[in-house]
Amino acid sequence: MNSSTAHRVRRAASSVALAGEASADGLRDIPLPPYVTGEDTQFAVRAVVVHAPQRWSGGVVCRNDASPHPCRLHRWGTRVLALRGLRAADIAALIERGDPTAVVPPPDRPA
Repeated sequence: MNSSTAHRVRRAASSVALAGEASADGLRDIPLPPYVTGEDTQFAVRAVVVHAPQRWSGGVVCRNDASPHPCRLHRWGTRVLALRGLRAADIAALIERGDPTAVVPPPDRPA
């Protein structure tokens, strides 16, 4: 590959990154389910517990894959649990407990 080809490839990649930089962050997130089932809740509990934050020399990283925290799965799990009705303190308690099989009670339904 000659230098002019490398220059063109680099420029094309950087222009795409700049043009879609704001929308690219949203594309990296895992889509939420249309409605949250009990199975989705259990997957979300596992995601937030397994992908919990861990302090490292370079900052806070995901305990499972060492990517910057919060990783995609942790963000997805947090959003699903919030949709299920858990508060931030409840989610933090799940992470602190460290049990990926913890059962979240069903949400209260109005009579």
